[in-house]
Amino acid sequence: MDGYLEQEIKFLPGVGPARADLLEKEINVRTCADLLYYFPYKHIDRTKFYAIKEISDVDACIQFRAKIASMKKEGSPRKERLIIWVSDHTGSMELIFFKGLKYLSARLKVGSDYVIFGKPTSFNGRLNFVHPEMEPANQSEDRITAVLQANYNTSERMKNAFITSRVIGKLMIALWQGMKSPMPETLPEYIVQNHKLLPLHDALFNIHFPQSIVLLQKAQQRLKFEELFWIQLRMLFLREERNVTVSGFDFKRVGEYFNRFFAENLPFELTEAQKRVIREIRHDMSGGKQMNRLLQGDVGSGKTLVALMVMLIAIDNGFQTCLMAPTEILANQHFNTISQMVSALGLRVALLTGSTRKKERALIHEALLSGDINILIGTHALIENTVQLKNLGLVVIDEQHRFGVAQRAKLWNKDSCAPHVLVMTATPIPRTLAMTLYGDLDVSVIDQLPPGRHPVVTKHFFDNRRNGVYDFMRQQIAAGRQIYVVYPLISESEKMDYRNLEDGFEQIRATFPEGDGYSVIMVHGKMPAADKDLAMRLFKEGKTQIMVATTVIEVGVDVPNASVMVIESSERFGLSQLHQLRGRVGRGADQSYCILMTSYKLSKEGHERINTMCATTDGFLIAEADLKLRGPGDIDGTQQSGVPFRLHIASLATDGQLLHFARNIATDILAKDSALSQPENRLLLEMVKKQLNQEMDWRRVS
Repeated sequence: MDGYLEQEIKFLPGVGPARADLLEKEINVRTCADLLYYFPYKHIDRTKFYAIKEISDVDACIQFRAKIASMKKEGSPRKERLIIWVSDHTGSMELIFFKGLKYLSARLKVGSDYVIFGKPTSFNGRLNFVHPEMEPANQSEDRITAVLQANYNTSERMKNAFITSRVIGKLMIALWQGMKSPMPETLPEYIVQNHKLLPLHDALFNIHFPQSIVLLQKAQQRLKFEELFWIQLRMLFLREERNVTVSGFDFKRVGEYFNRFFAENLPFELTEAQKRVIREIRHDMSGGKQMNRLLQGDVGSGKTLVALMVMLIAIDNGFQTCLMAPTEILANQHFNTISQMVSALGLRVALLTGSTRKKERALIHEALLSGDINILIGTHALIENTVQLKNLGLVVIDEQHRFGVAQRAKLWNKDSCAPHVLVMTATPIPRTLAMTLYGDLDVSVIDQLPPGRHPVVTKHFFDNRRNGVYDFMRQQIAAGRQIYVVYPLISESEKMDYRNLEDGFEQIRATFPEGDGYSVIMVHGKMPAADKDLAMRLFKEGKTQIMVATTVIEVGVDVPNASVMVIESSERFGLSQLHQLRGRVGRGADQSYCILMTSYKLSKEGHERINTMCATTDGFLIAEADLKLRGPGDIDGTQQSGVPFRLHIASLATDGQLLHFARNIATDILAKDSALSQPENRLLLEMVKKQLNQEMDWRRVS
């Protein structure tokens, strides 16, 4: 059975080498097992048939029986189309095809009856069907199930090669017909029985060929549960294993550096949330086990201050610390901020980035090995093999989702004993996503803003209100404030009708001319690093009043005097990105504003995003809304998020309750048998080990 599923898809009847190559490139289907787990995205009831007179312009696929009355080709050879008129006893309907005309002309016959399935559209006040499915009426009963038809996602290249959803359905039939024995169960019998789950074989069959709506729902429940259960069990198993096998430095002492800083150098009074988080981290670092903690906090909540105070605890215990940031801009900002904060303590802080000169780099390497450097701040340069520390005790990783887990793993190997790891993010993560991305980490949340911070007022204006926005910008500049204007594109795109940076820069300069005392600069990611740094510095020093930029300023620019953020074509951005951009203002004591500019051409989803931004400044509410609108995206492999799996059927946006259910079951199992060594858990241990053998164990470093 395993051998059959593991065979390459090209050997399945109806595939062949050319189709196999396309299936692998487009939908990552290489074996029969990959095809079996390529689940449909929806199922359509094929029991109802419409009469032609009952068909209306509805946003849904429907089917009807009709006879071909006539067929003819129209248009020039390069823009030819096939027009087919079909009729039943109630009327007639036009079908239009633009591709595969030679194939269709040879296959379809005038006077024959067909089952036609597709979505009706309206053109010039007349209903028609464009590229509907058509099958001879006498063959429509040959499907494995005539109740619910599975629909599979296909790419444009697949459709051009005539690999449609219907073709995938036929390949699925061939796959099942080739099976000689039932699918082996992957869950212990006690889990299947106790939680009334459908057996795996039945679930896989009914997801592709549902025999009833009830069986389809049970199949979806079983497959979603299993997908989420294995993710949670694997992460919690590794967490248990790490707690048993990995020791950590014991930071028992809170000494001079921490106490002096707290008493004499604290820039503002800590919030209760910050105090709570510091207590949680201190507890982790003094228990003799390696800390692995995620610190979440909205923009401006004071995560950097918490990280510094934790670093001081490590230094008080005789250890070095490092902070890794995703960009040079952010690394420089951390270096400047932390250096200033600890200047009175006599600590040595070093900055190591790709721009660090060779001579200075050599001096830093020497000081790290001797222990003279207490805090090392940098970018990816920190993980180079040449960078060695005398006694690294704490690693702080900022905006960790921007680092691949392979890069974080190199930091792990900087010392023979595992350093404590504090992962920080200013991107609020919905609970379901956090449980999936960081299910083996302890989580701390800073859910308060420092005293004196005012929530940013967010307003939405259409393009025709632009002059009023410019008047408001003049008022803010007259009051001594500075302004960001952000665009989604650098130069004009023929495919996207969005305002672009270069045109916008010229318009802003014309509206705010130098002759009237205004100074406008432009910043974008394609600028040379030196030019970009100069522009950033001029803005930060207050020598320019308006910065026209792309999202390069999303992270890393801290200008308390900037009180207005204007986001052009804001419908172009996702909610999380809009929230990050808004976080660039509101960092001072003055009231700040975020202005969302859009055209009138707003989609339903665009309206929802803009309304959400105007309704709340709570990053966690925004993150939940973003997850529901966009889904979790591709959280696969080591490239981005550090999670070595792909969700095939479960959704973190809609299956949160099932995720909690699966995690609770995994937690209960490991509470009774942390090593999965009992006989009834032998299958679980085999499956976990199999999964871990297929992937490097990155979870220990994230």
